[in-house]
Amino acid sequence: MAYETIEVKPLAGAIGAEVFGADLSKELSQQTYSEIHQAFLSHLVIFFRDQDLAIDRQAAFVRRLGPLIEDPFVKAPEDRPELLVVAKDKHERLAFGEGWHSDSTFMEKPPMASCLYAKEVPVSGGDTMFSNQYLAYDALSAGLKKELDSLKAVHTPEGYAQVIAKGLYTSDRTMQLRNDEVMQEALKIAVEHPVVRTHPETGKKALYVNRAYVKRFAGWTEEESKPLLEFLYEHVVRPEFTCRFRWRAGSMALWDNRAAQHRPINDYHGQRRVMHRIVAEGDRPV
Repeated sequence: MAYETIEVKPLAGAIGAEVFGADLSKELSQQTYSEIHQAFLSHLVIFFRDQDLAIDRQAAFVRRLGPLIEDPFVKAPEDRPELLVVAKDKHERLAFGEGWHSDSTFMEKPPMASCLYAKEVPVSGGDTMFSNQYLAYDALSAGLKKELDSLKAVHTPEGYAQVIAKGLYTSDRTMQLRNDEVMQEALKIAVEHPVVRTHPETGKKALYVNRAYVKRFAGWTEEESKPLLEFLYEHVVRPEFTCRFRWRAGSMALWDNRAAQHRPINDYHGQRRVMHRIVAEGDRPV
């Protein structure tokens, strides 16, 4: 596509592009927004540098994509239920959302897009990696594609239950959990989504399994599911499907959870990192 109001520079061959010429602190024209949306669909994750974003402006930008989602487990600021402050302080060793995943796929309508804005970043470290799930699907053999096309997977927030049981959300952790009643209801969630989903806007097929939330294939036991799932978990993050983004304060990323996975790198112990995340709801995967 030819862009008239913005400049788009791919970050890697597989996924990711930097967008220049858009000031997200101001109301965007329909043409500029449409061009940004096309870059988002084409590259799966887009990055903006040197933005000065109030929470209202970040929320307004994401809301153009769809309704905003509240995280079911982690506390938000009282006056901003849609905002997740992703923070790791100097004394902490654990980061939020470690490991490859797509956000909250245990929801009936998982996030369409996630928007992360850097408030404070370490001097070095704290990068985020992204992986293209279209390419992951395309690289499979015809035989395996045929098998996976008919399968569904069971997604649950069991990983949250495990870290809670291990006492990893202590009182000195910067990010705190919601009250017990809310969490207990959320922990009961289990939904089935197709292993291969068709993107509702591009029509392309993407693998839709991630280690964080998939428990097993529907109709299979966990033991039966494990060998194939382990193969897929390694396959979907092959280096040739990925890019890596180095944050600066004022950087913003917008990624498509329907066809991309991401992984924050926890390599900045002794330094502080604070990000603002706002998420747009998607539709039920098909």
